Amino acid sequence: VQLQESGPGLVAPSQTLSLTCTVSGGSITTNSYHWGWIRQPPGKGLEWVGAMTYGDITYYSPSLKSRTSISRDTFKNQFTLQLTSVTPEDTAVYYCAGYKDTYYYTGPRYDYWGQGTQVTVSS
Repeated sequence: VQLQESGPGLVAPSQTLSLTCTVSGGSITTNSYHWGWIRQPPGKGLEWVGAMTYGDITYYSPSLKSRTSISRDTFKNQFTLQLTSVTPEDTAVYYCAGYKDTYYYTGPRYDYWGQGTQVTVSS
């Protein structure tokens, strides 16, 4: 399974960050798979943002839940992250990732990772 992030590298404060992950080598609707987003701010550790299951159930980090939405396009085999009302604290490398398990992990415990994309929030 391979994952590739895409989206703008620069977002203005108060705007919405939108990133897409394209999955190849497997379907995002395959039983027991979870697809998520993890970020790493400069000089900090990995932070789990949220995820969705193969059955389109979403679950989010409590600290980001009010601003986060994850959706999917099954025809394109893609899933998308939207983070609203961004601030410079949302500046990070954003990774999309996947794993196969029945358990709902809420941390960066993933088996398949994209290469990551830098997103900077600045005017």
